[in-house]
Amino acid sequence: MEAVTGADLSFVNLGITIEHLPNSITVFGFRIAFYGIIIGLGMLAGMAIACSDAKRRGQDPILFGFCALRHLYFSSYGGPGPTTLFSTGQIIRMICCRYLTSGQVDWLIYGGVIAAALTLIVFTKKRKLSFFSMADSGVLGLITGQMIGRWGNFFNCEAFGGYTDNLFAMRIRKSLVNPAMISQQLVDNEIVENGIAYIQVHPTFLYESLWNLGVLVFMLWYRKRKKFEGEMLWVYFLGYGLGRVWIEGLRTDQLKIPGTGFAVSQLLSAALVGVSAAVIIYRHRHPKKGGQSGGIRHRVYLKSHSRHLPAPTFGKTAGKWWGNHGIVPHQGH
Repeated sequence: MEAVTGADLSFVNLGITIEHLPNSITVFGFRIAFYGIIIGLGMLAGMAIACSDAKRRGQDPILFGFCALRHLYFSSYGGPGPTTLFSTGQIIRMICCRYLTSGQVDWLIYGGVIAAALTLIVFTKKRKLSFFSMADSGVLGLITGQMIGRWGNFFNCEAFGGYTDNLFAMRIRKSLVNPAMISQQLVDNEIVENGIAYIQVHPTFLYESLWNLGVLVFMLWYRKRKKFEGEMLWVYFLGYGLGRVWIEGLRTDQLKIPGTGFAVSQLLSAALVGVSAAVIIYRHRHPKKGGQSGGIRHRVYLKSHSRHLPAPTFGKTAGKWWGNHGIVPHQGH
């Protein structure tokens, strides 16, 4: 089946054609990138899933909102998180301006995951909460955000694989693609129709989005069956890592280790898979006495002591909002 002449993009073997693929919209003279919109939707959906699971487990969902803001600020601007210099409203506006207008994210996915982990470590340590208990809910939001966010690559015509003619083969107008992402294999298999050059590729963004959907469905099913606190975190690393090991091998924009044929993300993913599998197997074979290593204790603690947690330093706006929700800052720490 042939692509329609002049189309920007088509899934040639599925009969799906997009004549014009925009990458942004303009509202009152303000350019908003679809990439940023999709990333934003992924973040909101991820926070909703994480907060819902936290509430189900007896945790305070408000904490996840503040922790997420700290993570976004840290990832976007390199700082430790919002301080008294900025109100919550200012932080949100700064983050939105960066993502919605740029059309890209400056850090790799693993950089974002590392930033999230560091933020959560500091956040839970400062407030004397369980890192693994919060992480078990947080990773549900993380995989949701990654599942949705990958569609931003679709609008940017990026993060694709090498040549293929399989069922999901995606044909893209060559002029829409960054030349640095076009491999010699794609050049050798270039398709020209009526004077228009196309490349035909693996839609790896689609593969990863569907894979992450499968991981999310499994995690939602398994969360009530976990054997120890932190297991959902390791299940996430295992499931997501397996997908990246496969998908990174298809992509043409890999950052490879000099002198080897391996991509950095592929090796990181393989390491995560190995470590995660080892931790899960070990903890299942050597369960700690008392069940889920204090999981019930942490849930009760969070529910019964949430009104005595120290107020986060987000400025007057956040402090007022925190107080409006009936949470009294603890003065003696």
